[in-house]
Amino acid sequence: MIAVDRNERQSAKLLVVGADGGMRHLPRDALASLFDPGDLVIANDAATLPACLKGVHCANGEPIEVRLAAWVSAGDPTRFVAVAFGAGDHRTRTEDRLPPPPLSSGDRLAFGALEAVVERPLDPPCLFRLRFLGDRATVLAGLARHGAPIQYAHVPEPLALWDVWTRIAADPIAFEPPSAGFALDWRTLVIWRRRGVGFATLTHAAGISSTGSPALDAKLPFDEPFRIPERTATAIARAKWNGGRIVAIGTTVVRALESAATADGGVSAGGEIARGRIGGGTPLRVVDAILTGVHQPGESHFELLRAFAPDELIERMAAALEERCYRRHEFGDSVLVERAHAAEFA
Repeated sequence: MIAVDRNERQSAKLLVVGADGGMRHLPRDALASLFDPGDLVIANDAATLPACLKGVHCANGEPIEVRLAAWVSAGDPTRFVAVAFGAGDHRTRTEDRLPPPPLSSGDRLAFGALEAVVERPLDPPCLFRLRFLGDRATVLAGLARHGAPIQYAHVPEPLALWDVWTRIAADPIAFEPPSAGFALDWRTLVIWRRRGVGFATLTHAAGISSTGSPALDAKLPFDEPFRIPERTATAIARAKWNGGRIVAIGTTVVRALESAATADGGVSAGGEIARGRIGGGTPLRVVDAILTGVHQPGESHFELLRAFAPDELIERMAAALEERCYRRHEFGDSVLVERAHAAEFA
């Protein structure tokens, strides 16, 4: 992992927000001892694509950076929704990046030997659909050779692809890392197994977290495909039957499980699309607790926590994180929020 993660991992912090409103500040290593036998922890095993491409607009030769942001058709690596920028790189804040050259349907973009065509611009102008030229194998090889991980100004050194893969990374369908999973390590998983705490995975295409456009950011997250294995659905049913808690590692896991939930709180196996935001007032039928990173109020990741606890408690949590200088972003510290009872929201 990159230096900021490797050197600071041992000092990572964890804020535990209980269902009763209590708060505890712990080292993140304590995560291994926080759950009970019969509880089930579920993580997102999606690996991260090299979803940032630098190239040129073929008609006018102007530089362009494209960040793949969503699948047009799940699993088809030739067509994407993307966000474009002009000259520059990730060291400039996303909201301060230069706009891309004007894009029209049919425009060709070249990223080394990998070429794409603009299918149609969307709204705002930095958002568009593109189609890579070539078959699946050609496109995947081109992405691997010419792409890089999406990154932002808070990490100035360039990231390698393995920097944005969690230890359980499997299928490469995410555009940014399911970063809550960085808190997991093999030691923790072994301790959970010995203590009778279950562990399962699903695969969810974690999307882009910032586009540089406030209007577009307000629409995040985009629709995201996910797949829940039969064994995970079975493990959820077993844990609920035995009175165990369902603990989601990250907001993508919450979106997937709640999107797949049946009326009685069960979960259907299979592939679906997670649509819309989860926030205050969203009823949770499956998940009892969430482990997530430290996010800012207003961001979709932060606002999702309002489904777990009343606003007053969420605001106290935010103040505590600020006061104790918890690190934000994907390589930062963690928060565990237990779901409050419905009566506590009244």
